[in-house]
Amino acid sequence: MGITNSNKQINTDQIDCNGTLKITLALSAAPDIASNPTDIVLVLDRSGSMTGTPLANMKAGADTFIDIIDEATDSSKDGTIGSGSRIGIVSFADSATADTQLITSVAALKSAVNSLNAGGSTNHADAFTKAVQLFDPASPNARVIVMFTDGKTTSGVPPAPVAAAARASGIIIYCIGLIGDDGIDVNVLNDWATDPDASHVSVTPDDADLENLFADLAANISKPGATDIVIDETVNPDFRITSVIPPTKGTAMMISNTTLQWKISELGVSGNEGASLEFYVMHVGQSTGTKQVNASILYSDTEGNVVTFPDQSVSVDCGIVVTPEPCPVPVELKVEGCHDSLVADLGDVYLESLGRIVQLDLTVKGVCPHKRTALAVVLTEVDSYGEEYQRGLKTITLPAHNYPSCRDIQVKCIRFVLPEDLNVSVPDPKGICSPRNLKVRVFANTIDTDFRCCEGTVTV
Repeated sequence: MGITNSNKQINTDQIDCNGTLKITLALSAAPDIASNPTDIVLVLDRSGSMTGTPLANMKAGADTFIDIIDEATDSSKDGTIGSGSRIGIVSFADSATADTQLITSVAALKSAVNSLNAGGSTNHADAFTKAVQLFDPASPNARVIVMFTDGKTTSGVPPAPVAAAARASGIIIYCIGLIGDDGIDVNVLNDWATDPDASHVSVTPDDADLENLFADLAANISKPGATDIVIDETVNPDFRITSVIPPTKGTAMMISNTTLQWKISELGVSGNEGASLEFYVMHVGQSTGTKQVNASILYSDTEGNVVTFPDQSVSVDCGIVVTPEPCPVPVELKVEGCHDSLVADLGDVYLESLGRIVQLDLTVKGVCPHKRTALAVVLTEVDSYGEEYQRGLKTITLPAHNYPSCRDIQVKCIRFVLPEDLNVSVPDPKGICSPRNLKVRVFANTIDTDFRCCEGTVTV
């Protein structure tokens, strides 16, 4: 079957500015369907939320799936599923219906799919039950259920025990989720699907992608298991890879702080098999907003499986950042490889002060909306007798924000210059390398109030 599923998951959809995120890459693979006959039951959601284009796109996807399996089993699109494999159709809403048995006629399968109409609630338990009943326990064929749904369970008994019993009997379950008006519970799909969860569950936010999703699954089912797998993952520059957990199969290593490589010698060659890799990334950017986690992810194997991984994004909250003093603009230089010297004209450099620079960052907690904040930073130096000497005072007015609730505000790059001739930290300073003992005091006060003048009333 080749690569039967590929997935990428993140453990949360929102992190703080310097927060950490766990990412899971997953694959599943199975042997070639032409030499390993397989019975496949497509379980299709026709509940009321599928009305309109979602139902039409699901039908197109199912038709494409059937065509690809038709061609894969006997090397021609002749209208008959070959090599001993079969496909059955089960649809469900308030209850489930076996629209076909396990058959080989492409025309009959497509007719069953295209006759579906949407309406009613969502009964997943009955859908699994009807699908399992189509399989012949005495058949040597591999057994696969492809469950498609766009909503949560709204009728019938809990479906998890039914799905668990199906898996225990050797049935492989894939779950395809469409985020519809009723939402979708990915954790529930993970409970229903064959382990590892990440390699047997796919979710798309757009019904227009359904045809491609069905096509990718069918195309990969038609190929043998994968060998010499190489996956190169590169994360967005706003993130850094902090650690890589050993994968369940193969080896993984960091190439740089933004790139890792996962290699698997073979997967799903002798039977259905899944593999997963977990790694952690930290946000290192400075801006708030929704950000794509990965910049690129490349897949290759000997068999030429076509594999795509979903793009995952995370909402990053950096609060409010104020930079009262910008850092100097850097001058970029490059030394060529075979040159042992560099002469560069840096232009004019203006004298600011002589001494060491102390740069301070801080966070003002719980600043409420529509209120400016006055900030004072006092820097002193302490001599060996505990006496303090003033070294600088910075006053900053932080602008008001318009967020609906109180927020933390980061203040960065508050700089002081410490002249060396004022070093009192040690009795006998020796050069610029002498240590200096400093104290910092910070005062923060709201300078706007909620007071409003009352309107005067005059009575004559």
